[in-house]
Amino acid sequence: MTDLTPVRRALLSVSDKTGLVDFAAALAGHGVELLSTGGTARALRDAGLTVKYVSEVTGFPEMMDGRVKTLHPVVHGGLLALRNNDDHVAAMTEHEIGAIDLVVVNLYPFEETVAKGADYATVIENIDIGGPAMIRSAAKNHGFVNVVVDVEDYDAVLAELSANDGQTTYGLRQKLAQTAYARTAAYDTAVSTWMAEQVDGTPRRRTVGGQLAQTLRYGENPHQAAAFYTDGSARPGVATAKQHQGKELSYNNINDTDAAFELVSEFAGQGPACAIIKHANPCGVATGATLKDAYTRAFDCDRTSAFGGIIALNQELDAETAQEITNILTEVVIAPGANAEAREVFAAKKNLRLLTTDGLADAFAASLAVKQVSGGFLIQDKDVGWITRDDLTVMTKRAPTEREVTDMLFAWTVAKHVKSNAIIYVKDGATVGVGAGQMSRVDSTRIAARKAQDMAEVMGLPKPLTQGSVVASDAFFPFADGLITAAEAGATALIQPGGSMRDDEVIAAADEAGLAMVFTGMRHFRH
Repeated sequence: MTDLTPVRRALLSVSDKTGLVDFAAALAGHGVELLSTGGTARALRDAGLTVKYVSEVTGFPEMMDGRVKTLHPVVHGGLLALRNNDDHVAAMTEHEIGAIDLVVVNLYPFEETVAKGADYATVIENIDIGGPAMIRSAAKNHGFVNVVVDVEDYDAVLAELSANDGQTTYGLRQKLAQTAYARTAAYDTAVSTWMAEQVDGTPRRRTVGGQLAQTLRYGENPHQAAAFYTDGSARPGVATAKQHQGKELSYNNINDTDAAFELVSEFAGQGPACAIIKHANPCGVATGATLKDAYTRAFDCDRTSAFGGIIALNQELDAETAQEITNILTEVVIAPGANAEAREVFAAKKNLRLLTTDGLADAFAASLAVKQVSGGFLIQDKDVGWITRDDLTVMTKRAPTEREVTDMLFAWTVAKHVKSNAIIYVKDGATVGVGAGQMSRVDSTRIAARKAQDMAEVMGLPKPLTQGSVVASDAFFPFADGLITAAEAGATALIQPGGSMRDDEVIAAADEAGLAMVFTGMRHFRH
């Protein structure tokens, strides 16, 4: 192996033909012989390039509906042979195997096929076999062979060929090999994850994979390096959104924007809704008659925390709402869309990031949540639990009113997106107090009530915002103290999972306070 090795022969077989013709033409300009398969060869010949079909080299036609094209010793011998090994060179000569110095392969669109909801048989046919095999062979022999799996690397290869008289450096080949192995690993991850969904039980082996979307300035703190990777799914959200203005998103921006959009997507088809997020927790969530109304009602839950927050909307952003949002510092606004007038309003705020997604995320779509721990990672189903009126069990002497039930279901939806221990006060379709992430549930209850009292003072109201509200708790009340605190804050009804050893004590306290309380039988821990 030497640092510089010539590229005399290339094999191109791609499903994504972006930039293919220009790249192949440039290779031909450096005197590189082109080998190809199927549709790739036809595209190159149609462009006037001289191309030899792989079947002409192997002596075998493409067969079995294209399942077998490149799985042949002439191909893999040409990729794997060590050019400085006399035995390898002799074997190439004996078996008439020509060296292949460059492989350009991007794989069958498996991830896109799954995302489109294709049937089982179609998905199976989009599992690439020959492509990964060639990629791995070429990557293993990167001492002599270049392997390209991303269109983004075309220019780097051509630049080296031009700079080095038709040769590439070991550094480039090594970098291309690492990218290639990461690509096949991510591809196999997508296939194995999909297969796991088709069978029962917990798979013995799990992998996670992704593609670099953005190198971030830093992570949660400036001393932490970070990057953003996408998983290939088409789920609307921060990973697939279009950014219209503002500087690049930071690690914390991405994390909080995802939390905001996932929450507001829960209110698809329920009229205008807004969620304001700070440090991955909601500081205000509301519905309204208009989008502006929903935003102002969410903002009024905790105006202090909303400063410098993330705003998610469930409808197209309009100019009136945009104008209202610009009254305070906001880091990111994400919505299914934004009309021209709204974008013009935001144009005056250069640092405000505006993201549009062309749709809401499906709150009921099954997916996996992954959390790293020392020595491994935890995987669980995404929390898509949902409660309706029919799922509620009234536990107190007083049954809730229709308004209270509506607000309790709203509060329960928000609670799913708040760090445990979560306590949510809601009144008339808007949060009025949020207690998040406390070690004690009663502390969350008190903090939420206190913040509501503070906001009432800011707004010049005689009573705390929690007066006449309902309360949601993401898990059961272990003691009656949290419920009593909520009652003292003016709450009239509670929704909680139930299941505590002291449920009878808590129910008795609710009855004594004249509260209505329902059990859901489902909890929403979020750690």
